[in-house]
Amino acid sequence: MTSPEAHADPAAGRPVEGPGSLGRFLPRIGALLIDWFLCSLIAAAFLDYRWGGSGAEGFKPLLVFAIENFLLVSTIGMTIGHRIFGLVVQRPDATPPGLVSGAVRTVLLCLVVPAVVTDGYGRGLHDKIAGTLILRTR
Repeated sequence: MTSPEAHADPAAGRPVEGPGSLGRFLPRIGALLIDWFLCSLIAAAFLDYRWGGSGAEGFKPLLVFAIENFLLVSTIGMTIGHRIFGLVVQRPDATPPGLVSGAVRTVLLCLVVPAVVTDGYGRGLHDKIAGTLILRTR
């Protein structure tokens, strides 16, 4: 399922800084925190989630997070957090990920470990497997 582009140098032909360059670690973490906070608010408002809930209760924000990531990244290439931090998720050909890549990326992101295992360019394993890149928009 991994595309040939997934193993190519993701920085090849890309600027080092500014629009089109690879997304940096801190903005990606900031985007993740914003998305998690918003998904926790949605889970509290609509799924009767209580902050700090344990057991199955604690998975309600993750469910909302997975739905948000899948729908938004697959179709427009960014979540709300990505938009705020000037990031976009794309295939190497500059198109949105689409449903299959978006689903693969979302599942791996929700498992956490693939997202924190990165290569020398800072690209997460979840993005390598899904054949996507996180790029700066500004």
